[in-house]
Amino acid sequence: MSTFFLILILLLGFLITFQIAKASEYVGVLKGEKKNFEQNNRVNGFLMIVFLILGLIGVWWCNELFRGKILGESASVHGQQIDTMLYITITITGIVFVITQILLFWFAYKYQFNEKRKAHYFPHDNRLEVVWTVVPAIALTVLVGFGLFYWFRITGDAPADSLQIEVTGKQFGWIFRYPGKDGVFGKKYYQNISDKDNNSLGLLWDDANTHDDVVVTNEMYVEVNKPVKLIVNSRDVIHDVGLAEFRQKIDAVPGTPTTMWFIPKFTTEEAKKSHNNPDFQYEISCDQMCGKGHYTMRGVVTVVTHEQYLLWLAKQKPNYVQVFPDKDPSAPAKAADSTKTAATPVDAAKKLVAQK
Repeated sequence: MSTFFLILILLLGFLITFQIAKASEYVGVLKGEKKNFEQNNRVNGFLMIVFLILGLIGVWWCNELFRGKILGESASVHGQQIDTMLYITITITGIVFVITQILLFWFAYKYQFNEKRKAHYFPHDNRLEVVWTVVPAIALTVLVGFGLFYWFRITGDAPADSLQIEVTGKQFGWIFRYPGKDGVFGKKYYQNISDKDNNSLGLLWDDANTHDDVVVTNEMYVEVNKPVKLIVNSRDVIHDVGLAEFRQKIDAVPGTPTTMWFIPKFTTEEAKKSHNNPDFQYEISCDQMCGKGHYTMRGVVTVVTHEQYLLWLAKQKPNYVQVFPDKDPSAPAKAADSTKTAATPVDAAKKLVAQK
């Protein structure tokens, strides 16, 4: 219903505008073509100035209204660098924008048609050609220089002590794999992928390195102030890992792993307080159209302290143990402990008899 009313309003607006234009045309015929042209010219010149003033006020107002309020402060060290790069770009282009718009609309008003003034034919000037070629070239060189400087810092090799997490996109969710105590990811093969067998990544169970790999879905845990290296894959079509609060984004391509790294600055609990939102969560989204369920492809990034991360990791069962419960090393250990405990009184009794 709302769509119908919107279309109706647009049609009525078009009809009103058309009728006003026709009425203005008839008035012009009655007044005379020359007089009507001069009057319209003055009105248009005045409207140019009004549009300039209102437009600049609108740009300033939007900037004040939304600056830093959509995503808030960057939640990663890399994000700070990206924000700095964008602020430099906005500052330079903003100055150029304001100057050119003022000149454009002021000239349209000041040099509107006048019978007493004749246009000057100005075909070429080498100095002007040099100025408006060199100045933009220098400005763009500065922008590209800053961009390359920050880009190489962001896309460089992650520190050796980084927390490594494998991120795999699928229609329509995320799978996260942690390497376990050995710090090594086990091997996998795409033909081994089987959701019904609880092997969503196709891990090769013959490889001992897979036995302690932890696999979780749609929620990624990371440590605050610790480098995080993401190894990004896709299980089906092209996805894109989007971490808006961390200012990170990279494609997830089938068969072609990509990597990126960042350092979280705030825990999720700290972010809830700074955003004044008790339900706030860092989000991982798919920024590449990947099918009809694309809009549902949302995951959560939970940033915790070192102690909280170790506690969370200790509670996770490796994917291997979930598939083969009988291989769980904790089960035999418990049985052995209980046997040992039960046997202790008997042994003590035997020892006491022997002593007598």
